[in-house]
Amino acid sequence: MVDMDRMLNIKIVYYPKKEMIGEVAAVPRSLWLHPCKRIGSPHSILTNRTQFPQRTRIPSTHFSLQKLTIKASGTAAASSLGNTEYAEEPATNVKFQTSLDLPGCSASLSLIGTGFREKVFAIIGVKVYAVGLYLNPDILDNLDPWKGRTAAEIQDNSSLFDLIYQAPLEKSLQIVLVRDIDGKTFWDALDEAISPRIKSPNSIDKTALSTFRGIFQDRPLKKGTFIFLTWVDPSKMLVHVSAEGIPSAAEATIKSENVTFSLFDVFFGRAPVSHTLKSSISNSLASFLK
Repeated sequence: MVDMDRMLNIKIVYYPKKEMIGEVAAVPRSLWLHPCKRIGSPHSILTNRTQFPQRTRIPSTHFSLQKLTIKASGTAAASSLGNTEYAEEPATNVKFQTSLDLPGCSASLSLIGTGFREKVFAIIGVKVYAVGLYLNPDILDNLDPWKGRTAAEIQDNSSLFDLIYQAPLEKSLQIVLVRDIDGKTFWDALDEAISPRIKSPNSIDKTALSTFRGIFQDRPLKKGTFIFLTWVDPSKMLVHVSAEGIPSAAEATIKSENVTFSLFDVFFGRAPVSHTLKSSISNSLASFLK
């Protein structure tokens, strides 16, 4: 698990069993099941892991958007500004665009879940960042085998998240800082979670980690900074960092399947650093796969 204890320059007393989870919010289906609109316009798989199945397109008439309703009281609030729609992560009040066009992606990505990262210091929960997952909607076309599964079944079984990772289509994690963080501290926390998952790093892995480190080293990360970790395919990840909204270009490309999968596992494996994010996504997927 990512250790964020270094992020505060105070004496820390850590209670591992009392990490506060907070309210879990699923992104409204009316926001993420529709075909994405472009904002501002008119309208080698890991060894022993399941291969992503051949894609079968879901007909555009499969859904009736008019029948979709928000049922859960904890659902992320929806809002709009101009032609852009947002979903608000309720614990941090951070607003996430429901559709994104990121550099290096072949299509608009849709938001399917939000959450937050929180550490407990001296029995007080301190939120570090809000986080949202975006997917190329075509990934959802291949999840029919999971129809009828509950949110708990999806969350407790890593197979579906492995399928999402293995899809040769884009997915992006947006991190929005809700406090100032030193860049080195942020990287050290990520590295402490990623490196143990790579038992025998090869030269490609070491180069990728060095590139990753260089993005954050000696760089102050202010509250409100956007960090995008975008998996273009299972062996290639783009890193975008921006203090002024959606970035115009990637700062670096990480080319190591061991590194890219390890990072995905940090957030969506059996011990995710944000339980609220994984729960929110599981709720959204369960609703979609009814």
